[in-house]
Amino acid sequence: MAVVRTHRYTVVTGKLAQLLEQRTLVLRAIRSANAAFTAATLIRQEDGSYLDIWRWESAEGMRCATAGAQNCPLATAAAALTTHHSVVDGKVLDER
Repeated sequence: MAVVRTHRYTVVTGKLAQLLEQRTLVLRAIRSANAAFTAATLIRQEDGSYLDIWRWESAEGMRCATAGAQNCPLATAAAALTTHHSVVDGKVLDER
């Protein structure tokens, strides 16, 4: 069953372009290392925050790929451009 990890954050003022570049590098690295990663969608909310929704084929694939994220320089650099970061995981129950 597919799972998603939803990151919610705000971007440091003036750093959106840099965040988008860093995010691209992080996503490329994840895709090259883990075939279970299937999609990433970035949404700007009306309140100025962002939802970054990452989709995985399975919870195990997500856990394997994210286990070392705290020691990944690319992920650390991207996270440094955000504030008020929270993460929620969930299972996909229905898609139409």
